[in-house]
Amino acid sequence: MLRWYGLLIAVAVLIGLNLSSWLARQRCLDANLISDLLPILVLAAIIGARTYYVAFEWNAYQRSWWDVVAIWKGGIAIHGALLGGSLAVILFCRWRRVSFWDVLDVLVPSVVLGQAIGRWGNFFNSEAFGVPTDLPWKLFIPTNNRPGIFKTAEFFHPTFLYESLWNIGIFVLLMVLFRLGRQRKISLPTGALSCIYLLSYSLGRIWIEGLRIDPLCLGGQPPFCDGGLRIAQLMSLSLMAIAGFGLFWLYGRKSPLPDPGLKQVDPS
Repeated sequence: MLRWYGLLIAVAVLIGLNLSSWLARQRCLDANLISDLLPILVLAAIIGARTYYVAFEWNAYQRSWWDVVAIWKGGIAIHGALLGGSLAVILFCRWRRVSFWDVLDVLVPSVVLGQAIGRWGNFFNSEAFGVPTDLPWKLFIPTNNRPGIFKTAEFFHPTFLYESLWNIGIFVLLMVLFRLGRQRKISLPTGALSCIYLLSYSLGRIWIEGLRIDPLCLGGQPPFCDGGLRIAQLMSLSLMAIAGFGLFWLYGRKSPLPDPGLKQVDPS
């Protein structure tokens, strides 16, 4: 399981390093910031992804602390990676005294491309698929990877593929907007690209999560979280609200976003 994820993460990190370094130079930022940040960011994202997953599956881990850190046995969540990574970027930017939003804007295209690449780990591991389907693009799942209630079903929605394609679309959108912003053909204030990423990714995740049969649940049980809520959908709704407010702040109020990476000066 970990072998494929490790390989795909390594590929995504290598591509992301080169892409974000190039984007940083386009924004007149020191490209060395990206290479300095990268190991911290990757470590924080992995810790965040694992911590988030374990927190919502605590009943399965509370008897063995060793299983909590045994990430090679599976169990990570992208929203945890985003939270852990964002915290790392904030602390790094405060340390280096650079704008959080400037740095985040050159990171998000690499992040979403990395998500598109990483989702293929689900394919190789026959996991994170959706409900049974007979659509032409259906995915065969081996018997030992099927949930008990779907043992007789053979083909399922390839939700990993849906999310990978959705993320590729977001990547193309972000790169086009970045280019148009650099050419001053559109207004793209600092932080807008990050908000657009959060908004668009969350929108797709809400839809795709509704098809999955292995969700993290709040007050319910997989595969459908009966009597509860899907945590990924709740988190996506929250991120959409934050991103929407950020875009309103930038374009409606025409004011820069508060920057957690820079210490705010008291005007008094």
